[in-house]
This record gives sequence, structure tokens and C-alpha cells, in this order.
Amino acid sequence: MSNDHRQQDGVAIVTGASGGIGEATALALARAGYRVFGTCRKPPPSKSAGVEYLVCDVTSDASVEAAFGEVLAKAGRIDLLVNNAGVGLMGGAEESSIEQAKSLFAVNVFGVMRTTNAVLPVMRRQGRGRIVNISSVMGLIPAPYMALYASSKHAVEGYSESLDHEIRDAGVRVVLVEPAYTRTSFESNLIQADQPLDNYKSARSNAEAVMRDVMKNADSPESVAQTVLKACFAANPRRRYAAGGFARQVSLLRRFVPAAAFDKSLRKQLRLPA
Repeated sequence: MSNDHRQQDGVAIVTGASGGIGEATALALARAGYRVFGTCRKPPPSKSAGVEYLVCDVTSDASVEAAFGEVLAKAGRIDLLVNNAGVGLMGGAEESSIEQAKSLFAVNVFGVMRTTNAVLPVMRRQGRGRIVNISSVMGLIPAPYMALYASSKHAVEGYSESLDHEIRDAGVRVVLVEPAYTRTSFESNLIQADQPLDNYKSARSNAEAVMRDVMKNADSPESVAQTVLKACFAANPRRRYAAGGFARQVSLLRRFVPAAAFDKSLRKQLRLPA
């Protein structure tokens, strides 16, 4: 690994590190020289070498305070936070109760804010730090039948960009990483809408079938982790990093393809009526 991808004395926290992108990222950072603390809601069934695990519920002030306090007690500093913990939800926007929407945002949005607020005073005292928020291409584009998940990622995008401007003078940067479909347990762990409607049954089934199809050629968690490393080590980081070929393609199309053409293409890919 090149010298610009080595961090001999840095301390990193990766949330949601028990599997998938979080686990791959924690391992990659450990190999790059970081002392890595990985958080998860419950003790993982197996532990990766080089990662120190902490039980942490990002929806709880007390849990985050205790876990992050333990990191400070053991390591004395926090140089990097990778906010990866998140949950998915499949279903039409109308098919979820407000309580279910709140539950999703509690993890995907307020969890990010809670952990970020926990490290900012530390990073400000240090005069440097980096926060990498794992977003999604669904934070850039419409996501029929994953509207609530997409809206949570859109919220993370707006929060991250705004916060980056606020804390840049303190030597702290906030960066977004946007994966597309990734080979993790995300698909099998998707929460289903709690108020399903027959009106959406056929189209929702099509959306689920599309997801199963694209997952066959999805990116590996390790490839996404390499993009996270780029976001961590860049001296002058970009605001966002698309992770994987499909994510880069979608990002470019969103920026340069006329809205009507993009809309038509999206509906075709998701097998929605023209």
C-alpha cells in the first residue's frame, strides 16, 4: 500500500461493523495502519482481526456516549468516523406508517447526527478529523418502492454538505461515499412496509425482482471499502465519492442527462408503466 494510504497512529470508529461494507471498511482501515473500533448493536458472531468491537446502539444517546467515551479512554483521540450503520425499507411510500418512517430515520439520519455530535468536540480540540458518511446512489436519484430509504439518504446528503462548510475551519471535513447495489445482507434484511396496499402489489413485486436481478452483479463490500479509503486519505477530499462502476454511471447520468430522459430510463429499468 502506498504511503498516502498509511495512517500509523490514527484512531477510527466504524459504525455497523459486524458485516458488509462496515466490516470490510474496518478491516481495510486496520490494514492501512489505523487503530479501529467497530460498533454493532450486539456482539458479532465472529470478530475480525485488528478490529476492537464495541456494542453501540446509534439510536441511543447513552449508548453512543458510553461507546465513544470508551474509545477516548482507550485511545485518547478520534481521527476518523465512518458512519455506516443503517437499515433498508422496501415498499411504497404510502405503505409505511409514520412510526415506521420514524424508526428508519432514527437509525439512518438521527444516528448519523448523534455519532457526529459525539466526535465533533474531540476533533475540534485536535484541530483535525474526518467524518465519512455512507450514503447511496439513492441519495441522488428517485427510488420507487424504497422512497423512505431514499429520503433518509437524501437527508444525510444535505446534512453532510452543510456540516462540512460549518466545521471546515476547525480542520474537520465531512465526505460522502455513495455505493450502488452491494453484495451484503442488505437485501435479505430489508424491512417490509407495515401497511401494504393491494394497489402497489404488482409494481412492488417488480421492484423486488429488479433488485434480485441486479444483486447478481453487485459490487463487493471490499470494493466499496477501497472507495471509503480514498475518501479518508484524500488531502483535499471531494464532497462525494461514487463507489463502483454502476454508482459512477448513475451519478454522471443524473448530472448530464435531461430530466425527462432520465425519468423515462428509470421507469423502464424498474419495469414501471411508461
